[in-house]
Amino acid sequence: MTTSPPSPDDVPSIPDDVWDRFVQDSEAEIRASAPKEPSARARMVTERLRQQDEEAARRGKRRGRGNLPPARPEGWRTGPAVYGVEERGHRRGRWLGLIGVLAAVGVLLFALNPGWALDSMRGGDGGAAQDSTPLPIETAEPTSAPSKEPFPGTPTLQDPFAGSPAKQYADGAAGIVPPKARPAGWMTSAQVTSALKDVKAYLVDTNLDPATLRGERPDAALGMLDPSQRETRTRFETAFREPTEKNDPLRLAVRFKPSEVALAGDVVKARGRMAFTKGKDRAVVVHADYTFVYPVVKAGSGSTEVARTIIRRILDVEFPDPSRYRVTPGKFAITRYDDDIANSACSVHDGWLHPQFASDASQGDDADRSGPTVDPYDRSRDLAAERSGPGDCGTVSRT
Repeated sequence: MTTSPPSPDDVPSIPDDVWDRFVQDSEAEIRASAPKEPSARARMVTERLRQQDEEAARRGKRRGRGNLPPARPEGWRTGPAVYGVEERGHRRGRWLGLIGVLAAVGVLLFALNPGWALDSMRGGDGGAAQDSTPLPIETAEPTSAPSKEPFPGTPTLQDPFAGSPAKQYADGAAGIVPPKARPAGWMTSAQVTSALKDVKAYLVDTNLDPATLRGERPDAALGMLDPSQRETRTRFETAFREPTEKNDPLRLAVRFKPSEVALAGDVVKARGRMAFTKGKDRAVVVHADYTFVYPVVKAGSGSTEVARTIIRRILDVEFPDPSRYRVTPGKFAITRYDDDIANSACSVHDGWLHPQFASDASQGDDADRSGPTVDPYDRSRDLAAERSGPGDCGTVSRT
């Protein structure tokens, strides 16, 4: 129940000497916390550190980057390039308040009327409000999972990301932000910019495009693959025609069966990072690691129950030096793809995602969930290490 702010007649008067001291302390706090212009030396040190950070990023000094497979063509200008692909497993499984004067005023108001102050902090509805402030761009590998504490609530049609860290993720393609380009390998800065745009377009077409999400083949993405990488391209094309457990189109694209589920709204949340580095023989290697969150409802039932499916994809692509290998300009080769799917039926391999709803929990999942319990929002998880554990079908701690 919301309590009205105290009227002037109800608020106890404050002695003059107490009020004078409060004002003096507040002024002193403001002067002490006022920003100061950094010295010339401080600015120089800051700039040097920034340059060092950029240099470290250029060299790809991040955990796991050293594991990229070399994946070399057979010979120098001898014919179509033959790439090795590292195909990993497929698991189905705020603004801070001002500390000075505002804090002192808050203490004073709390002392005068604690009930009104507490209710105002809750937003006037007696419940906890979830912070929806967008997160800054992810530029390095996270070291831990997001806390569960700041994310209360249950998803609804009006707020399908309530109770989820994805509330603070960017919307759709806005969450895929390529890094600033620079010359690398055989590419100029402009060519690197073009390559990064191509990788983003590939991710958008396979994970965010509405036509792909309802089951259409992502021809634009398939067209970006170098024709010389015949085996990988043929496998993907076959997967869309005849999906099986081994040839699963979900390895490439996100697909929901329209007769079964529909998106709750038109927003898919995305968060992750992209980086590039010089590979072997002056090739340019682009590494992408993104998590996508899809809110869905049962199709055609009028149900208002919202479930979420979370998919993390790790993708490495390579742009070989055309002066050394026979390649197709503007195309790239996939050298690694890995994914982790949270909240989809484990034992169904028909090429579609099958989200599980809380109302169906009593029916259980027909798969043997022998895998570990994981947090699908934990972007610090090493997917490659998890593949060495027992079972691919585990349990998620939240969706």
